[in-house]
Amino acid sequence: MNQPIKWVLNRMSASDDRHLEVMSTQNVAKAQAFHRSFPQYAVTPLARLDGMAHRLGLGSLCVKDESYRFGLNAFKVLGGSFAMGRYIAQELGRDVSEMTYGYLTSDKLRQEFGQATFFTATDGNHGRGVAWAANKLGQKAVVHMPKGSAKSRFDNIAKEGAQVTIEEVNYDDCVRMAAAEAARTEHGVVVQDTAWEGYEDIPAWIMQGYGTMAGEAAEQLGQRPTHVFVQAGVGSLAGAVVGYFANRFPADPPKFIVMEAQIADCLYQGAAAGDGKPRMVGGDLQTIMAGLACGEPNTISWDILRNHVTAFLSCPDWVAARGMRMLAAPVKGDPAVCSGESGAVGMGVISAIMEDDTYQELREALELDQNSQVLMFSTEGDTDPDKYREIVWGGAYPTV
Repeated sequence: MNQPIKWVLNRMSASDDRHLEVMSTQNVAKAQAFHRSFPQYAVTPLARLDGMAHRLGLGSLCVKDESYRFGLNAFKVLGGSFAMGRYIAQELGRDVSEMTYGYLTSDKLRQEFGQATFFTATDGNHGRGVAWAANKLGQKAVVHMPKGSAKSRFDNIAKEGAQVTIEEVNYDDCVRMAAAEAARTEHGVVVQDTAWEGYEDIPAWIMQGYGTMAGEAAEQLGQRPTHVFVQAGVGSLAGAVVGYFANRFPADPPKFIVMEAQIADCLYQGAAAGDGKPRMVGGDLQTIMAGLACGEPNTISWDILRNHVTAFLSCPDWVAARGMRMLAAPVKGDPAVCSGESGAVGMGVISAIMEDDTYQELREALELDQNSQVLMFSTEGDTDPDKYREIVWGGAYPTV
């Protein structure tokens, strides 16, 4: 019998919420303008699953499909590229609004700024985004991947000209390795969405970059969603999405549901403890949801999430696998969404909550019903094609 989804409603006392400003609509507008200057930019689709919504007893269900982002099959490039732009602007004493793609790829930029080396740790998607942006902007990238990383993801990073390795340590240790190397390197910079004391500017900029995706989704919806489901590793994506929608609808925000891989559920553990302090999870963190295999939360995001999230969920691998299959083979008339292991957990969660009475108490607490307008984010496509086919075609990680 499969492990159940674990969940806890947010009972934590609120902080002063000072980090919510990071995701103000003004800051996100700057990120959107930055990304629109790239010739590769296009708004990614919002898949409207009307048949699925009817089947599950929801008013509507929309999926932001990031498999189309910049041709990179994942959303992560939004954060890394904007952080690079903000860093270069800061070094030059300018505003990021001046950091257009045309300027960043110009001889003038090389004369005024030179070249930096951007270090990062990644399971794949973030590193590919950093490598791609560095390549396009004439910068250097060094990428460290944790043990167990897929060769296909390694190869995609290497194709962008980055120096890339797979290490025999977990993600959080790879972060420490990247930070130490950057500190020893002239013009070395860590581009990581994990914030810690003394390292908060770049993670905040990465979150703002993710805001481009949230802003697009809000504009495509054309109305306030009642529920937003978003997955979390270190929590930067979740903090970005929750922060943006909380700022956009301050008087009547949606209910926010944050989902993690059960093996790396540091946010859930913090919420379950209920004292407002973040928790850390150690070990190898092996899960099919490689993009969520992070055991140490971003402190900026944690502050946003503790103030605004309704429920935190800890999800076994079968949940993501179920979501992948449901999105790949939808109800007749709905568009199919190619969603990878870290992208599809929301679909698996939503279906479990609505169809399995094991989660009736959670369903009622969230007030999910035929009036609910639900938004979720498929953050990656088949970034590990072999694993994707093993799950979607081969039926790996069955529901029961």
